[in-house]
Amino acid sequence: MTKKIFSKPQAVIGLVLIVIVVICAIFAPVIAPNSPDQIDPSLKYLKADWDYPLGTDQLGRCELSRLIYGARYAIGMSIPMLLILGILGLIIGTFSVCAGEKMDRIITFICDVFISFPSLITAIAVISVLGNGIQNIAVAVVISMWAWFARTVRSYATTEMGKEYITAARISGCSTVSLIFRHLIPNILPQCIVYMSTGVASAIIMISSFSFLGLGLPQGTAEWGAMMNEARTGLYGHPEMLVYPGICIFVTTAGFNLFGEALRDALTSEGGI
Repeated sequence: MTKKIFSKPQAVIGLVLIVIVVICAIFAPVIAPNSPDQIDPSLKYLKADWDYPLGTDQLGRCELSRLIYGARYAIGMSIPMLLILGILGLIIGTFSVCAGEKMDRIITFICDVFISFPSLITAIAVISVLGNGIQNIAVAVVISMWAWFARTVRSYATTEMGKEYITAARISGCSTVSLIFRHLIPNILPQCIVYMSTGVASAIIMISSFSFLGLGLPQGTAEWGAMMNEARTGLYGHPEMLVYPGICIFVTTAGFNLFGEALRDALTSEGGI
């Protein structure tokens, strides 16, 4: 299985990109050449040199240091959110399939209602009610995306319910809880992991979108979306300040998408999806 995954160039490229971003997030204080929050107006818009490899922004802050620290928000916020979404999706999706036709219809209807609204619009509405803050961003993302995960898990579980081992488990008197946690979830978990890996990219884009719109994180935070928002004031004179964080978002999301697609292809070839 592992050999099949890493025989694909997209898996190797994706994993390398993910590892680079994760290393930057973990070792940001060591890798960053300067403090990301040190303001010196006399150094604004300096060109790249040894002290400031990518120059400085409109407040004289080191652009490279802020990009490196931005990886902490991208990884540190998106991964926990996806874990929460994955757990909710597994529980709700499998319960919907096992709880009977009536309950399945109710849960499916609720999911359809949430899915009918764009995730970003739903999340913005939640943040406008709860206010700014990392915790509120997490709540907003979970509320706006849980239905997508639940519906996807339900589709996996529905396929699995038609297999003989599920019928045998029910005949043997297996309870609904036991059926979910001992049989369904272990067998659909690989497909869910694949879906979650590509979902990380969506979460990163959504978090950056909040910051770009001035929602969620405090102004001046070294986060890629917030950096793009601040760079708009000098767009025509210094467009690179907008391009750098955009490249970071692109590279990070591309890494997770490439690796996730490679996982999907490997599982599909084995009949797992």
